[in-house]
Amino acid sequence: MVLVAPLHAAVDQSGECMKYHFLASVIAALVSLAPMSAQALDAPRGKVILTIHGKVTHPNVGETAQFDLEMLEALSGREAAVDTPWIKEKVTFSGPFLRSVLTAAGARGESMRISAINDYSAEVPFEDAKLDTILATRMNGKVMAVRDKGPIFLVYPFDKDRDLYNEMYFNRSVWQIDEIEIR
Repeated sequence: MVLVAPLHAAVDQSGECMKYHFLASVIAALVSLAPMSAQALDAPRGKVILTIHGKVTHPNVGETAQFDLEMLEALSGREAAVDTPWIKEKVTFSGPFLRSVLTAAGARGESMRISAINDYSAEVPFEDAKLDTILATRMNGKVMAVRDKGPIFLVYPFDKDRDLYNEMYFNRSVWQIDEIEIR
């Protein structure tokens, strides 16, 4: 949008020059229309447990977005009591929404390769972030150790949508996550 107006000196009843008020108004309007710069992602202060690379616009270490536990747990998320095929009893997972982490990293793509410490990985469509998927960092209120599928476990909202309880989503439910590549 282009604003065009004459810049001659208009004078109001008090004799004050309106040209300068007009210019100030135009500049303020243009500044408000400019895209806001994204907030920078702070560098992790603790041990890095997740690195996101690829198509990210908010890197904090080189070209990657790195997160420690404190950073992840500060993001919007949820707690959910979920039945899974891997654990006999219903357990409560908590952690940030996948979409919150992707937003913090400025991630934009069509898919993600989510990788685990043991080199297992799964191709996950970016659309899955619209579900209430969480990157669980806690199980039954305790930080997840590697032997308990930690430090991070991608948990689908099986408690909200039983249609997700199938092999396709089980295969995408990566645990011991340490890296996400945005494609």
